[in-house]
Amino acid sequence: MTPLATRPSLLLALLLSLAACTRQESPTPPEPCVCPPATTQPAPPHAPAPALRAEARAWSDLPGWREDRPSEAWVAFLAGCPRLEAIEPAWQAVCREAREQPREDAVLRRFLERRLRPWQLVAVLPDGGTRDTGLATGYYEPLIAASRTPDARHRTPILGPPADLVTVDLGEIVPATKHLRLKGRLEGNRLVPYYSRAEIRALGERLPAPILFWAADELDFFFLQIQGSGLLRLTDGSTVRIGYADHNGHPYRSIGRLLIDAGELTLPEASAQGIRRWLERHPEQRQALLDANPAYVFFRELPPDGPGPIGTLGVPLTPQRSLAVDPALLPLGAPLYAVVSGRHPLSRLMLAQDTGGAIQGPLRVDVYEGSGQEAGERAGRRRDEVALWLLWPTDADPPAARQ
Repeated sequence: MTPLATRPSLLLALLLSLAACTRQESPTPPEPCVCPPATTQPAPPHAPAPALRAEARAWSDLPGWREDRPSEAWVAFLAGCPRLEAIEPAWQAVCREAREQPREDAVLRRFLERRLRPWQLVAVLPDGGTRDTGLATGYYEPLIAASRTPDARHRTPILGPPADLVTVDLGEIVPATKHLRLKGRLEGNRLVPYYSRAEIRALGERLPAPILFWAADELDFFFLQIQGSGLLRLTDGSTVRIGYADHNGHPYRSIGRLLIDAGELTLPEASAQGIRRWLERHPEQRQALLDANPAYVFFRELPPDGPGPIGTLGVPLTPQRSLAVDPALLPLGAPLYAVVSGRHPLSRLMLAQDTGGAIQGPLRVDVYEGSGQEAGERAGRRRDEVALWLLWPTDADPPAARQ
């Protein structure tokens, strides 16, 4: 492949056009943009999204079930009970009894087999076909260098939520949209999209957002934003944890996918490590590629003596036991049995405790791998096939079984 630096870059043109066409509002007068012209032809209808169906199974159908150690997931299991009890009365008796169980694998396995039923999750495709496996990726808690004050080395701001960021919960207006929230800012009496990543960077300190810390490496911080939480090693040697606080409402766009589509990386090469190597080899195109993902995450500092990273459910995540899922299809807190293939296979009880911008659709999960470099290596390479079973009280049908 001819190096990008030695030829006119189709990739750079693609990235710049994507960044320019993301939205119309801009904090400064926009440069001329060659965007696709508006059309008066009716837009083609969107293809229906795959649905999720649950099919009752026996415990003996779960590969590796007898070898799993449910005691390692029990704290996470109990953490989901309050949410589950609120949406399904049958969970109240299950959770009450679960809290009284001794933390012994054989006892817990018998309890789960007696009180819950496994339901295999199946994606129903728009053409009527089905599939019983999906995609599992990985995420982790990175450790990056940072400072509380800027200096020659620490120049990338780590922001808290801006004062002018407005959130509209559509579920309060239309119950059918209970999982949808709009993010924006007010211009007069109009709600307009919030600033994109490129616009936030261009505004700098004019953005009404607190600067919590300053990162030493822009790429480190970019990948930390994708993970949603992280550890900061400060200049005095101390470590602090930051967690997700809010986001700008723009859809996540995978820069790995852009590199694949431009022919710069193959799918196996587009791991976090492969993407980073490409960015380091092409510094002249780095900013355009980063800005092609308009999504931006804002953070909050977490208590120094607190537990590990907090997921969307509001509880600490457990390495290789916590999953990020699509909450429109699976309830947060729900126990799942997951069989993940690949270089680091898993067959175990896991819990739906988190969400992610790229985690959408049936049979799509993100495995929380833990903290540090080894976890990051696993997370960066995980792109595996996964089969899922939802575990639900024996005297109730799970939501997916009612579709």
